[in-house]
Amino acid sequence: MSDNHPTQSFPDVAEYGEPAIRVMMMPKDTNAMGTIFGGLILSYIDQAGAVEAHKCTNGLLLTVAVHEVDFVAPVFVGDLVSFYARTLRRGRTSISVHVLVTAERRLRGGDKVIVTQAEVVYVQVDDQGRPTPLPAEVPDGSPCGDDPATPEGRTDNNPSKLR
Repeated sequence: MSDNHPTQSFPDVAEYGEPAIRVMMMPKDTNAMGTIFGGLILSYIDQAGAVEAHKCTNGLLLTVAVHEVDFVAPVFVGDLVSFYARTLRRGRTSISVHVLVTAERRLRGGDKVIVTQAEVVYVQVDDQGRPTPLPAEVPDGSPCGDDPATPEGRTDNNPSKLR
């Protein structure tokens, strides 16, 4: 997959493994211009990030930030949109996830294009909505963003490093 926007760098999709979610875009999802409504894509970005973040905890997570979302390609009816997610870092109460969005143009020749990317930050909260520490152990024992080889547990897919 190649970059389709000259001023933005994108990570390699192969680094992400399987998508967190995949969705076929339908006519009901269009805006007045006939392309898929950007707010719908934002909603799926949040959901895909949450799927990844919940690998770090079984607790209640709230979205507290979505950093810079630039749509670099439109999404059309019939596109199969994949939302790839990877944990960037884990703080005391928060988890930052990078989400990369691609579209497979199933009705337009099958090309795959990058649509956008975002960093989404989630905070674990208690029943009263107060931030609470993440568990010391990851529920299923899988990696959860802590990479001691990089400063502050950041990985090379930190969107702030991609620009």
